[in-house]
Amino acid sequence: MPIRSVLIVDDSKTELLYLSEMLKGAGYAVATAESAEDAQAQLERQKPDLILMDVVMPGQNGFQLTRSLTRDPRFSDVPVILCTSKNQETDRVWGMRQGARDYIVKPVDQTELMGKIKRLD
Repeated sequence: MPIRSVLIVDDSKTELLYLSEMLKGAGYAVATAESAEDAQAQLERQKPDLILMDVVMPGQNGFQLTRSLTRDPRFSDVPVILCTSKNQETDRVWGMRQGARDYIVKPVDQTELMGKIKRLD
């Protein structure tokens, strides 16, 4: 399934703007959410082709949301790329065990992110 729409989940307005501009510039339709609850509401309205997920957020964190989405039959086919400042190997391994398809460390390098998205396409 070609990736055309991306949901970015991050509690940082700066990060949302940075990633949104980067993805819009590359031709993707972008929706944003500032929390797990906001993301779930967005998902009820429209199913994206890809989710970029922050890990450290108030309330439900990105690991928890990734796990619940990848186990939900409605969204299990939507790949999740964790996009986080957590740069330890144990964090990456744990994220992948929650169902993430890939992992990228902030600050996000545009070339690296676009390469990861293309590999999922």
